[in-house]
Amino acid sequence: MDEVDRSILTVLETHGRISNNELAARVGLSPSPCLRRVRQLEEAGVIRGYRAVIDPAAIGRSLRVFAGVRLMRHIRADVVAFERGVTRLPEVVACHHITGNFDYLLQVEVADLPAYEEFHANQLATLPGVATVTSYVTMKTLTADTDTGTP
Repeated sequence: MDEVDRSILTVLETHGRISNNELAARVGLSPSPCLRRVRQLEEAGVIRGYRAVIDPAAIGRSLRVFAGVRLMRHIRADVVAFERGVTRLPEVVACHHITGNFDYLLQVEVADLPAYEEFHANQLATLPGVATVTSYVTMKTLTADTDTGTP
């Protein structure tokens, strides 16, 4: 992978729907070699896919909660059972196996606090092996493309 490939990836990370002609112009290539490089990056698994970033509020998921989950035991069967169950919950946007005070950190998106309470009590806490869940309600999310209005 060279600097041109890295430039292609940088552009595609923020502009995944960019046309090949525009991408080629931004990275200093003609369209054919640019398309060839993109296809090679896809075939090599460097580019794993393209997706739309959806505003959670627009689909009824205004509340984002991070939930730290600790398991009762760490034997393989319990871990596999928990992971199988948690990945089937549509409210769980991301699940990270981590080190520290928790075994897993989940990103959960639901409509509101009562919806999270229902999810917590009737789905998350009932997953195999769950000992404790500690919830952190998000007040604000800042990203690289968030304009905070400050210079």
